[in-house]
Parts: sequence; structure tokens; C-alpha cells
Amino acid sequence: MNQQLIENGEVEIDLTELLRVFLHRWWLIAITALLGLFMAAGLTKFAITPQYQSKAMLYILTKTTSVTSIADLQIGTAITRDFEIIATSKPVIDKAILSIKESDNISLSRKDMLSMLTIVNQEDTRILEIKAVHENPEYACIVANAVAEATAERMAEIMKSDPPTTVERAEVEKEPISPSMMKNSILGFLIGAIMMCGILTVQFMMNDNIKTDEDIRRYLGEVTLAIIPQVKKKSNMDS
Repeated sequence: MNQQLIENGEVEIDLTELLRVFLHRWWLIAITALLGLFMAAGLTKFAITPQYQSKAMLYILTKTTSVTSIADLQIGTAITRDFEIIATSKPVIDKAILSIKESDNISLSRKDMLSMLTIVNQEDTRILEIKAVHENPEYACIVANAVAEATAERMAEIMKSDPPTTVERAEVEKEPISPSMMKNSILGFLIGAIMMCGILTVQFMMNDNIKTDEDIRRYLGEVTLAIIPQVKKKSNMDS
């Protein structure tokens, strides 16, 4: 019996004994963990489509904006937050769609564009990052640059000033940002090990067999008078 009922109805688990079970079945835990690792690696390699990200960056302070005072810099930071909203506005997205259609003959909808885009303003900076993610790295690059250009033009129209400066144009990336083979493999390894430990724990808790004289004394309150050892029967070859 591996568990004991307490007066309030709770179950006490012998953690030391449970640890012994884990150590005794370490090979089973290891096999299951390795199976989890190989399954996760296989799914990552053959079942999950790689995603590529391209990034364009705009500097919010324009050529006509003064940077001689702290107030001007604070205004630039505040404007950057406006850019985050404007970059995904309908006029900007529609202009980017039209530009992509004319220059690259690729037809995209607003939904397609918005699902690819992420607009980020790094904290304490006036730099706006326009990121596009797609399974086709060229599409990601084209969309990021088109949206960056459309955003700059739209802000110039709204502010009646020069457009923001392009810090960096998006490039076609060769390495995907997801999925991560190492991360998923480690996750699969851990899930496999945890699952087997869970199964062994359930089996341990459901096993109410009395195995030792200590179990008799602990759970039945009786004293062991004698212990009869179990002797394996000798084969005919040994006799």
C-alpha cells in the first residue's frame, strides 16, 4: 500500500517511494522522452510550414522637425504612437496593396495584409518597425517595404511636412523565424518525460498492495510475526 488515508480524508503520498519508482523505471521515462523528442522534431520538419519575417524601419522625426529641444523629442515619441495606428489604417493598406499589384503583380486583400503585419515602436525611441511575416520570404519583404512607403507618404500628407526617413528597407530573409527545431525538440522531450512520470504516478497511487512488514505495521496496525521468503523453484537442469 503506497498511500495512507488521513483523518480529514486527504491522501498522503510517499514521495520517497515514488522517487524510487521513477529511478527503477528510468529507462521507460527515457524512452518516452526520446520518442517525444523525435516526434516533435519530425512534426517541426515535415508538418509545420516555416515562416519568414522581413522588417523595415522608419525614423519619425522628419527633416523639417527641430531636434533642438526636449519638447521636440517628446513630440516625436508621441507621434510614433500615432504611426502605429496609421500604419494599419485603410488608406495605407489600400495604397500598399495597389503598389504591390502594380510593381509585383501580386494580389492581396486587406485581410491578407493585416494578418502579415506587426507594427512595433521600440520603447524610448522614435523608430517604427514594420514587420511582415509570411511563408514566402519574398512576399514578406515586399509587404514590409510597401507598407513602410505608404505609411511615410500618408504621414507626410497628414502632418504637411516631409515624409519620415527610412532607416532600413526590408530584405528577403533566408532563415525562418519559426518553427524552432531546438525549442520544439526540447519541448517534445519534456512532454514525453512528464507524461510517463504522470502515468507512473497514477499507477503508484492506485497500487494498494502490501509489500513489506513496514506496510503491515503502518497501515494495518499489526505486528509481523514471521516473514516467509519467496524462493524460486529450481529448474531440472539445476537439480
